[in-house]
Amino acid sequence: MSVRRMGMVIGIRPEKIAEYRKLHAEPWPEMNRALSEANIHNYSIYLREPENLLFGYWEYTGSDFAADMKRLGELAVSKRWLALTDPCQMRLESAAAGEWWSAMPEVYHLD
Repeated sequence: MSVRRMGMVIGIRPEKIAEYRKLHAEPWPEMNRALSEANIHNYSIYLREPENLLFGYWEYTGSDFAADMKRLGELAVSKRWLALTDPCQMRLESAAAGEWWSAMPEVYHLD
């Protein structure tokens, strides 16, 4: 099985940090299950204050990332979750067109 490590970053609204922390302290089991079924594993989100940045890391173990993300995005549970989390976040000014979380290319990995 191949593993694709992925990192991404986005801003967080300072007034929404407590809400965002609470949502992720009590994640919905059905949302976690949906992520796992989309071949997302070892998923972590880090918060950097006072810059108010979220850094996400996950490992993708599937063979068709675009199709898995499309299916994940179409799920009712994903739509409900994102309706709560997206208003907490701020797209980076440097984000590519159509990009919410900004992809970060890996420059180093120690196995």
